[in-house]
Amino acid sequence: MSQQLSGPQELAKSVALDVASEPDEVGEFVVAHDDGDNITDFRFASRVRGYENWQWSVTLFHDEELDSWTVDESSLIPAEGALLPPQWIPWKDRLLPEDLSVTDSLGTEADDPRIEQGMPENVLESAERQIREGAGLESADSQSPTDGVADAGSAADAGEAVRAEDASASATVPSSISGDDKATSEEFSRNAEDLADAAVAFHLTRSHVMTAEGRAETTKRWYAGQHGPKSLSTKTADGLTCEECGFLIPLQGELGRMFAVCANKWSPDDGKVVSLDHGCGEHSEIEAAEASPLWVQSEPAYDDVHVDIVRRSPVAALGAEKLSPTASEPASDTELPEVEILESIEAEPASPTATRAASKRRATGDVAPRKRTARRTSKSAKQTGDDSGTTSETE
Repeated sequence: MSQQLSGPQELAKSVALDVASEPDEVGEFVVAHDDGDNITDFRFASRVRGYENWQWSVTLFHDEELDSWTVDESSLIPAEGALLPPQWIPWKDRLLPEDLSVTDSLGTEADDPRIEQGMPENVLESAERQIREGAGLESADSQSPTDGVADAGSAADAGEAVRAEDASASATVPSSISGDDKATSEEFSRNAEDLADAAVAFHLTRSHVMTAEGRAETTKRWYAGQHGPKSLSTKTADGLTCEECGFLIPLQGELGRMFAVCANKWSPDDGKVVSLDHGCGEHSEIEAAEASPLWVQSEPAYDDVHVDIVRRSPVAALGAEKLSPTASEPASDTELPEVEILESIEAEPASPTATRAASKRRATGDVAPRKRTARRTSKSAKQTGDDSGTTSETE
């Protein structure tokens, strides 16, 4: 076969060399596939960087009458073990719910498998009519046999009327409930009360309601989410699950078997759908911790970045006015804050006379005169220091 295809093989390789960017990107001959109808696919190994295990494919057509070969097409195709890009996914399938903001609207497609048409209004009306007629028959059957023949005749007439209404009601039953997999008109008549209750409880007369597939998808998403049993809060809840919590609001229908709504304002799951085996740590049966009579002093925190601006009180402002220099004092004697004045007084050496006077004032509890004397002494000491070059009170 190689001898027969030696000419076509050389032609196919020359085509691959023309298509390739560089001559060394075309490797050795691999195989030739007979695709039928005189079409043969010649394969050559690919040496293109990034296309490992790919092959050059050159398709030739053999004209038996002319005994000639013509080129159909050439391309790079993946072989077994080829490095392939990820499968392309439409944007609507790549989009996640958290990618949408509050102002985005994705919309619902007409063929969305999660929803289906709701129950027509005439079906609910027919069910309610069946219930009313059934209640009328029960009242007629419950009458005493001594009520007379007229009552029996009226009951028979009522029965005929009910059967006629049943026929008309069955005629109004849509095909959605009269198919092979749906209840017949007779079953519809027997289950009218259950149908009416379900329609009212689950609002089945809406334009669209969720399908079984949509409910199953919702169940899987909720149960595997952060409000399911695999969350970190459930692992730290010490076995206290939402099923026994007093703040749980149940759901109706089949979803109520697995989920409910949390209504505990102190819970991080407040207002969210949680699974019954979920836990958050704020269970209603957790007793509040008793307050300790001991005061636990926390470590002080220092803020070295911000500056606090404190408004001076009227008392401090009044004290500053009393300490302001008079007109007879030199202009260089500016007002000093009270803290700096006290610090300067404590730093100065006190004379024996002043020490005895201070001890006497502390013994009698008279502290205010000491402060006034200290301020005056400080100022006089400064004035003396300006004249004599020293700040000692003794001098």
